[in-house]
Amino acid sequence: MNNRPKQLKLVADWERLQRIFIRPEDDDCKEILVKYMEQILFGLHDFINKNVGVTEEISLKDLTANFRDTLISPEPEKKLADVISDIISQIAPKAVNVASPYFVGHMTAAIPFFMVHLKAIVAALNQNVIKLETSKVLSVLEKQVLAKIHRLIYGLNESSMTNLTLLSSISESSKTSRLNRTSRLSEDFYNTHVQNADTSLGSFTTGGTTANLTALWVARNLFFKPFKGFEGIEVEGIAQALRAYSLDNAVLLVSKRGHFSLKKSGGVLGIGNKNVIPIDVNAECRLDARKLSETIKCIKKEGRTGIISVVGVAGATETGIIDPLEDIADICQEHKINFHVDAAWGGPVMLSEKYAHKLKGIERADSVTIDGHKQFFMPMTCGMVFFRDPLAMNHIAYHSNYVNRQGSVDLGIKTLEGSREANSLILDSALKIMGTKGYALMIDHGIETARKFADEIKKRELFELITEPELNILTYRMVPSQIRKRLETVDKDEKRELNEKIDQINITLQRKQREAGRSFVSRTRMSYKTGLNGSEQDDEVVVLRSVIMNPMTNIAVLNEVLDEQEKILKSIDWINY
Repeated sequence: MNNRPKQLKLVADWERLQRIFIRPEDDDCKEILVKYMEQILFGLHDFINKNVGVTEEISLKDLTANFRDTLISPEPEKKLADVISDIISQIAPKAVNVASPYFVGHMTAAIPFFMVHLKAIVAALNQNVIKLETSKVLSVLEKQVLAKIHRLIYGLNESSMTNLTLLSSISESSKTSRLNRTSRLSEDFYNTHVQNADTSLGSFTTGGTTANLTALWVARNLFFKPFKGFEGIEVEGIAQALRAYSLDNAVLLVSKRGHFSLKKSGGVLGIGNKNVIPIDVNAECRLDARKLSETIKCIKKEGRTGIISVVGVAGATETGIIDPLEDIADICQEHKINFHVDAAWGGPVMLSEKYAHKLKGIERADSVTIDGHKQFFMPMTCGMVFFRDPLAMNHIAYHSNYVNRQGSVDLGIKTLEGSREANSLILDSALKIMGTKGYALMIDHGIETARKFADEIKKRELFELITEPELNILTYRMVPSQIRKRLETVDKDEKRELNEKIDQINITLQRKQREAGRSFVSRTRMSYKTGLNGSEQDDEVVVLRSVIMNPMTNIAVLNEVLDEQEKILKSIDWINY
């Protein structure tokens, strides 16, 4: 016989509202909170691995069947304790365990356990950095953190990147002396601007997409700046701007491997996404600087199209490849064109003494995007955008009488977003906890493990490496040996048919591995230069994509991922594809 007392019906009244607003409802609620939050706060990764699979094997159709009720109950349905218990038992198992070392398919991965503590504090403080009155010291802190990352990008001008490139030939004491000397050159600059109410070194955003949009918004307004008789594009709009500058249209030139947020920017900024023009890449998947130069000369010769900005990528989303930033900077300088670098993924590599030289040329960009929730290992969501010119963001300033008034020092005056949480507190704290060397250890591990993974792929007969890892991303595909041999001898049409069969094999392989729920790689479709009778052919093929971000992922884990893929192939009737 069940002697448990019958639960009273929950009612939304003032007394209950005041009680749950301030503290846990009762001892049962407190017990549940302590039980789970202690595990999350002090054993995050054990908790996730226990309660969340890489992903539970369930179809999307079955999953959505449980989430079709669209009515909000007038009265409370459950106590907090029951809600938390349901999250742990019903939601968590169907979420994705991005913390698993076997989850190597996307740019979202494990976070250090202390990030949860910091995120909780930020949520509890609930500061809104749109305005000084709702954030105070957090607005001041944000400017300091932005200056720190800005200095990482721009502060070591002239010889700094050269110094990092020549590490092997310079003694440690000599290197330190040179960097310190170069750093002192910019000390006055940062003392002037770190807390300057009239200038901005950048802004926190919700992610790389809004950071890129902010950078290109500034670039657009700078290109169509006001002059006598024209108040500027921000006031008069794109049609009037084109007319004022005697142009038919305006374009952005971007790497073919650029993030799709750049196309979004074209739509939002009013130039149209078809005017976000992709510049072809070379055999190494880097923007072809020669083709960029030719495209610019052709556009300028025609004379009726304005080039708002050239965008280089420092860590392409699909491949991790870095465009030739130094060459792009030279071209932009020659033609007096704005230069933006999307370093959402690769930006934190500047923290690594071993690999910072790969970003040589980024310090010449007019603006740079970096994501905090990628290789700064912060929780979702955090992006940042930085400008070399501290006055650049004045071109997107907005004011309002109730907030961000004229003459105020509110950060929201020069941001795309309005209300924002104080993400800067998380990054500032993480930098203090980790230090640049701590971050460098994780970044170096990812790059070096990706190289080992590429070497292992090359050794295995069933796999073909598509892009060599420059950072910690690589692409490859499975090619059964029978098909591989035929690819070497067939003509163009037959080769296309075989590649279509290989595509289906890799699509099925990736889906089955994902559904099995033990490990995960993503897939994409990309151009692939292949040899055909001594010539080159540009084929679109399906490839598997691996992102080595989790410091717990090692070559032993990655070998297991490949072993599982080989085992799955044996279960596929690929002969009849």
